[in-house]
Amino acid sequence: MNGRIADTSGRGPALTVRSVDQGVIRFDAGTPTGRYASFPGACATTATTCPRGLLEAPDDADLNPGTRMFRWSARIQLTKAQITGSANIMQKGVATTASQWKMQVGRTNGKAQCAVVGTGSATIYVARSAASVADGQWHKILCQRSGSSLSVYVDNVVRGTTTIPSNLNISNPLPLRIGGPNFNTKTDMYHGRLDDVYAELG
Repeated sequence: MNGRIADTSGRGPALTVRSVDQGVIRFDAGTPTGRYASFPGACATTATTCPRGLLEAPDDADLNPGTRMFRWSARIQLTKAQITGSANIMQKGVATTASQWKMQVGRTNGKAQCAVVGTGSATIYVARSAASVADGQWHKILCQRSGSSLSVYVDNVVRGTTTIPSNLNISNPLPLRIGGPNFNTKTDMYHGRLDDVYAELG
């Protein structure tokens, strides 16, 4: 543990900064909102150790939407060269355990992806943006689950939608993680810049 990041909404718990192999998450100035987080860079495939870092918050009732309308969003800046797996921006839950909601950028085409998995199901539903967001520019990505629709917005415009079961239930006891799903040797870490991360019910 290297420190804590306060939740500015007043509703959620603080984020804990976690790292391995001397990974450092920097907090720099320079965006419209004032500051952003820079995650450790990608490692060479021949590296014996790889600095990694993520932010983590404990399980919270407001992060378990069930079947209710739910949004999760972040501002991102990254390039295609910074994507070594799927660049995992934020997630709560694991696709193969209980249920999940997630935001990531795909490796192949650099598209923003919003994914959900319901309790008791192995089916992963994904909404993908029509175009790449891995272009070195700042973009606001927003995922929205509403009834039987899962949508991905890029810079406040709907760029992809998929149909999901209206009774798909998302609830699990796992933590919220930002910047990576875990510290496994081969994992989908995020290596870009990140700002204005939030999730909201209703």
